[in-house]
Amino acid sequence: MNIRSFVDTDLEPITRLFTESVHTLAVGAYGDGQREAWAPRPPDTDYWRRRLQPLRTLVAENDGELVGFISFQENGHIDMMYTAPRHSRRGVATVLFKRVEATLISLGVIELFTEASLVARPFFERHGFRVTEEQNVSVRGTTLTRFAMSKPQVAAQQGVPADVARPAGERRG
Repeated sequence: MNIRSFVDTDLEPITRLFTESVHTLAVGAYGDGQREAWAPRPPDTDYWRRRLQPLRTLVAENDGELVGFISFQENGHIDMMYTAPRHSRRGVATVLFKRVEATLISLGVIELFTEASLVARPFFERHGFRVTEEQNVSVRGTTLTRFAMSKPQVAAQQGVPADVARPAGERRG
C-alpha cells in the first residue's frame, strides 16, 4: 500500500470512494434517507473541491487504486477518514491514521479530536479516543447521530517535550 499526499486528480476518486463507503458500510447504522443526505448521489465535485481545500489529505493506494483517504488539520482535528468498501477491515484506516498521528505528534499536537459516525466510533475507540459528547446534527434536513471524540496527551505519550507540545486548537506562530 502506498500512502501519499492528495493531488487534484484524486478529487473524483475520493468523491466516489466516500459515496460508496457511506452507502455500503453505513447500511446497518443509518437509514436510506440518512445515507442519501450524508452522501448525495451523484456527488457534487465543486462542493468536494471546496471541502478539501483547507485540509491536508493523504490517500492510500493499492495497485494504483484509491483504497482510502484521511483529511486533517494541523490543530489535531481528524476531519474525515474513509475506506473503500472492498478494502474495509484490512488495515487501510489504521495505516492512514497512524501516519497522520505521527505527523501531528511531530508538530507538537497534544490532543487529537474528531466527530465520528456510529460506524467509525469503534475504530477511534480502539485507537485511544474517548467520546466527549453525543451529537445529533442536521445534514440536508436530516438528523444524523455522531460522536465528538478526543485522544488527549498524544505528544506526551510519545515522549515529545512539554515545551514543544501544544494544546489542540492552538496554532503555531
